[in-house]
Amino acid sequence: MTFTALVLEDRDGNIRSSLQQLDEASLPPGDVTVRVSHSTLNYKDGLILNGLGRLVRKYPHVPGVDFAGEVEESSHPAWKRGDKAILTGWRVGENQWGGYAEKARVNGEWLVPLPAGLSPARAMAVGTAGFTAALSVLALERHGLAPGAGEVVVTGAAGGLGSVAVALLAASGHTVTASTGRLDTHGYLRELGAGKIIDRAGLATAPDKPLLSERWAGAVDAVGGTTLASLLAQMRYRASVAACGLAGGSKLETTVFPFIIRGVYLLGIDSVMAPMPERLEAWARIVRDLPLELLDRMTTTVGLKDLPELGSRILKGEVQGRVVVEI
Repeated sequence: MTFTALVLEDRDGNIRSSLQQLDEASLPPGDVTVRVSHSTLNYKDGLILNGLGRLVRKYPHVPGVDFAGEVEESSHPAWKRGDKAILTGWRVGENQWGGYAEKARVNGEWLVPLPAGLSPARAMAVGTAGFTAALSVLALERHGLAPGAGEVVVTGAAGGLGSVAVALLAASGHTVTASTGRLDTHGYLRELGAGKIIDRAGLATAPDKPLLSERWAGAVDAVGGTTLASLLAQMRYRASVAACGLAGGSKLETTVFPFIIRGVYLLGIDSVMAPMPERLEAWARIVRDLPLELLDRMTTTVGLKDLPELGSRILKGEVQGRVVVEI
C-alpha cells in the first residue's frame, strides 16, 4: 500500500522537497498507525523545510511536527481503530517522520485524544504553536498572574503562537498588549483581543540600564534575543516571562538584577517533551477559552504542495496567524 508524502532529500548539502508515493512499509517503527487528515505549519517546520538548525540528521525525511487524524491500526492498549488523535512534539518531524503525509506511525504514548468540541482541522489550527501558547499562559498563571494585575505583553503577536496567546489571554480577562512590527496586522490583533499595540522596535533595543521602569505584569515572548533582555528589565516586581521562542535570536545578554532585585521569574516553555498531564490541561484550556470563530478567522488552509514556499515565508515573519495543511 502506498501513500502520498512531502519528502525532503539532501542533494549535496542542499535540501530539496518533492511530493512522492511511499510504501507503507517505509514508515518508522511504532505501535499506532494514523491516517493523517490535517497538519500545520510552525516556525520549526520552516527551519526543517529549509534544512536549518540541524534539526534533521537523516534523509530522506518526511517533515511535519504535528498532525491530526484517525487511528488506522494499533497494538497499543489505549488506542483502537477509528479513534481520533492528535500529536504535537516528541521530536516527530525531526528525529522521525512526521505529519506531512497521508500516514504516520508513532508510539501510542505520544498521542492525545482529539478534544471534544474540536475538529481535526481546528486542532491543527491550534497546532504546536497554539499548544505552546496555552502552556505559556498556564505557566504565567501558576506563577501568580491574575486578571486585573496589569498589562501582559505578547511579542511576535501576529504569528501563530502570538495570535493564540493574545486570544487566550484576552478571553481569560487579562489586559493584553501586542508587540508587532507589521502595521497591517493591527486590526487583526485588536480583533483577537489586544487592548494596545506597540511597535516591536521599542523592545528590540538592548536596555541601557540593568533595570528600567516597571511596566509588564506578565509576558509571553516568542522572539528571544534582545527583546527578551528588554522585557526582563521592564517586568514588575515578582512578575514572570514565559520564554517560548527565538525568532529574534537565541543569545540572551542580561544581568541578574531583574531576578535578585525584583524577583522576576524567567519561565522556560518546552512543548516538545511536555508531560501528558500538562498536555491534557493545555488542550482543555484551549477548548474552554479560545473562541473558535476567532481561530477560524486567523486560519489559512493550504495543501502539501504549498509548504516549501510557506516554509521560507514563515522564517521571514511573513505568515500571519495559523496555517492548516489539509492532507
